[in-house]
Amino acid sequence: MTYEEHLDEVTTLITEKYALADRDAIEMVMLAQADDYFSGHDDDPSICTLDRAHEDARTVFKKYGARKPN
Repeated sequence: MTYEEHLDEVTTLITEKYALADRDAIEMVMLAQADDYFSGHDDDPSICTLDRAHEDARTVFKKYGARKPN
């Protein structure tokens, strides 16, 4: 999948796994992007897999789920 598709999948998985609104999941993914969490994914699209999307969804939720976006 492309980098953009990967981000969409991570967002979708966060909404499904953690019963969050789309807006909240999008904000978490955007925070992770701002922190360069996904920079390796953009550099190496071969890591944009479904298995990695599940892993990234867990990581992003754990790290950014407690934050209150501005």
